[in-house]
Parts: sequence; structure tokens; C-alpha cells
Amino acid sequence: MMDPHTDIPHVEGQPERQPVAPIESRFMFVDVAALRAKQLRRGALIRTTPSHDTPHKLERIAMDEVRKGLVEYTAPEKKAVEAPPTL
Repeated sequence: MMDPHTDIPHVEGQPERQPVAPIESRFMFVDVAALRAKQLRRGALIRTTPSHDTPHKLERIAMDEVRKGLVEYTAPEKKAVEAPPTL
């Protein structure tokens, strides 16, 4: 069965891939897309089916995949800020 989001056939034994929540922070979007572009430069497979309007640069492909929710990511947890000791 084909995955409707990626046009990639589902492989037996692997869980169904669901799109992730959209990234609201532009900075997080840039970080995730940059890491995905690095994966693509190192030989990772593109998660969308190429078409006539598919960008040629890997960075644009990475941004497109992130925008479509095809790239999973985890955000680092925020550390609690401690107040400086009072004198």
C-alpha cells in the first residue's frame, strides 16, 4: 500500500508514517531543514516523488519535506532558569 503523504510504498514490519505537527518557529524550521539537507547530501532517500515542479537543490527539497510534515524531529526540553542568589 502507498503512503498518501510520500508516495512511497509501505514496507511490511514498519509502522505507518504519519505527518508530524507543523513547525511554528522559523528558527526550528531552519534547524530541522538544515539537518535534513545534510542527510540528503550524505545519501538519504528523498521522501517525496519527484515531479516537474520539484526543486533541484537538496536544501529546497529538505524545506519542502519539512513543510509537508515528512521529517520527524524532537525539540530539546527547555531548561528552568534559576534566579541568581540574593546577597
